[in-house]
Amino acid sequence: MSKTNTEREQRMSSWIKKAESVLLKRTIVKVRYMDDEEMESVGFNSHRPLVLQLDDGTLIYPSKDDEGNDGGAIHYHKENDNDYILPVFD
Repeated sequence: MSKTNTEREQRMSSWIKKAESVLLKRTIVKVRYMDDEEMESVGFNSHRPLVLQLDDGTLIYPSKDDEGNDGGAIHYHKENDNDYILPVFD
């Protein structure tokens, strides 16, 4: 394995641990679209994403990229369900 692959795997492992600390054993208690005040506070201009609120108060929402340049859609896979996207709204 090359050094680059090893470094990549180490970074991925670190982010998996972070994601686990945020998501594992949590319950989604509310699903809604982001409101105007939240849109402004995070710098989203036109794409209103869904917000998932966890039982510990954490809010999870998709953005179109790692820099947070506007809201993003959520894609999912569920057997026998042809609707595979939860869209953003303008």
